[in-house]
Amino acid sequence: MQTNDATAAPDGPRVLVWYRNAMRLFAGTSMLAIVVIMIVQVFARYVLNASLIWAEELCRYILVWQSFLLIGIAYLQGELIVLDLLSTRVSPAVRFLIRVLVSIPVCYFLYLMVRHGLVYAGRFTAQTIPAIDFIWTSLFGRPAHLPIFWVYVSVPIGCAILLIHIVVGILADGFALLTSRAPRPAINPPA
Repeated sequence: MQTNDATAAPDGPRVLVWYRNAMRLFAGTSMLAIVVIMIVQVFARYVLNASLIWAEELCRYILVWQSFLLIGIAYLQGELIVLDLLSTRVSPAVRFLIRVLVSIPVCYFLYLMVRHGLVYAGRFTAQTIPAIDFIWTSLFGRPAHLPIFWVYVSVPIGCAILLIHIVVGILADGFALLTSRAPRPAINPPA
């Protein structure tokens, strides 16, 4: 199966292809939702002279989920900021060692974000999301009572996804180094 992504192996694992496609679908549909909501908000405010009080809050929550769910794809495609000063001047083994040493504190930080983020999000199971309650009440006559936990839990979920990407990348590079293939560069050039 061939993918359009220049950083993907032509015959990548099915799970990875499914994951990328699911994240791209989420990115597109969530951005479409934000654009539609904001267009309706602008139309309501300036043409109908009546503002949608829930539009900004709902778009903010969608953006938060976008940021944290899609950070793994950004890492996978090499789109995160990296200082790569030694990549051309050292051997692949030294480059791999540097990458491991740099990744250790990053992985520990992400682990702490997941661990404490879940605890923090768990504190907000009784507080509801006002925008969702307002929309649900308008549509069905009663509030949805959706906890704001579902907004805060995006942080540990996104950090867990990024942690998995980093660990899998290091393991793949280590395996490639052991089998005498050059590991992939830290930053993948754009297609």
